[in-house]
Amino acid sequence: MQRVRTILPHHYLLVDIDDGYVDVEVACHVASLLEKMGADAVILEDQKRPRRCGHVDGKQLLDLESYLEKLNRVLETRTDLYVVARTDATDIDDIFRRTIAFQAAGADAILVDGLRDFSLIKELKKEIHLPMAFNQIAGGKSPTCTLAELKELGVSIVNYSTPCLFAAQEAIEATLTNLQSNGGLIQKNLVGVPECMATMQQSLANRDSLPPQAPMPFVDPEMILAEILQSSMPEAIVAR
Repeated sequence: MQRVRTILPHHYLLVDIDDGYVDVEVACHVASLLEKMGADAVILEDQKRPRRCGHVDGKQLLDLESYLEKLNRVLETRTDLYVVARTDATDIDDIFRRTIAFQAAGADAILVDGLRDFSLIKELKKEIHLPMAFNQIAGGKSPTCTLAELKELGVSIVNYSTPCLFAAQEAIEATLTNLQSNGGLIQKNLVGVPECMATMQQSLANRDSLPPQAPMPFVDPEMILAEILQSSMPEAIVAR
């Protein structure tokens, strides 16, 4: 977190902390440390261990009371940290029961992961008067769509889960395959030493672009999404 904040001093940083790493006290400790390190927001889910990706089968949920205890404690611990309460429920009645309870507990936003039907978002918005977050992941259960389409549905925060990790996996496999097929001859494509050094220098310049202890106010998620839609380089998009 500290390294990311160092090279991205002007961005809003949302951190997915899964279930808070099991224990209520640990979840509070993690949220508090992240806020001190410069995180603007966290996502806290209601899965229990062993947890799974929100877009695979076999997920297990904490009972609602246990999750609410954890959520309430995190909300009491934070200072200005924005807390997105996430449910991995798949039963529609349970989704409504949990998200309504998250709202009553004081969560700042709601995320229902693994949604298969976008119409449920509009139905939820009738009951939930908080910003709605949505998780996009390649090959997941939810249909893919554009930011404009998500805004039309009432989504305020979009989390792009692991696209860079998937791209890195593909690039690493392709590079190693090429090395093998070319007899170990290394080839410079888009990135080599000069490009890598340039990126490092830019990161150092980013680090020095804000005065020490400069405040990082968290703006309304609706404003963030509006900025994304109007920008040719959507810097406010949060990637896991």
